[in-house]
Amino acid sequence: MKLTFMQVDAFTSKPFSGNPAAVCILPAAREERWMQQVAAEMNLSETAFLVRREDGFNLRWFTPTVEVALCGHATLASAHALWETGHLSPHEAARFHTRSGWLTALRQEDWIQMDFPATAATPAVAPAGLIEALGLTPLFVGQSKFDYLIEVESEEQVRRLRPEFHRLRQLPVRGVIVTSRAQSGDCDFVSRFFAPGSGVDEDPVTGSAHCCLGPFWSARLDKTDLIARQVSARGGLLKVAVRGERVLLSGQAITVLRGELLA
Repeated sequence: MKLTFMQVDAFTSKPFSGNPAAVCILPAAREERWMQQVAAEMNLSETAFLVRREDGFNLRWFTPTVEVALCGHATLASAHALWETGHLSPHEAARFHTRSGWLTALRQEDWIQMDFPATAATPAVAPAGLIEALGLTPLFVGQSKFDYLIEVESEEQVRRLRPEFHRLRQLPVRGVIVTSRAQSGDCDFVSRFFAPGSGVDEDPVTGSAHCCLGPFWSARLDKTDLIARQVSARGGLLKVAVRGERVLLSGQAITVLRGELLA
């Protein structure tokens, strides 16, 4: 049975930048093992699987090795795919039932705004090996529901970071966020995200990490509307609006590939 899939670059308006995600819109639910095999075959940081339901779509996300509870860029890519393929009209909201509850996305001209739960970090003691694996001196160490959050002194430190992935892979956590204030005037803060234990050494642009970064930088900069840049090799730009227990994440997306699954 042939199934159409799309590859979408998320959190960017230019092809071959941002974070690529595969999106599969399924006519009916498939078994978890098959979805994991497809995600491994795609070998992207996330592959999203959608199944229509009466009040929206069921949405699940898989890295090449595990299913995850929350993914921003593949949600953005999924909403983009639903509008582009006509599964939703341009002015219709995308509604997703996920392991993190109901998530919604709205089109705002060339941008897509997603409504996500905030996952604020609280101060924490770094687990053994974390700081050594990163090779840096932190200003702050915190832990959110999913990740460790490390603040460093400068954007240059974030950009030059070369972690020891084999050591990070041993930590009992989804990922590690490293962040600093931005040095340029076009954004408020920068970050990078590492998740070797989840099958992704470095994620190019991580929407879900900004559910933690938003509250963190909102408190430090005393502002609720922020511009963020993830400074991976591919890079990406996000608008982050903190609204109490929710974070509104906005980004752009572009389709770079369409194909058919034959298995």
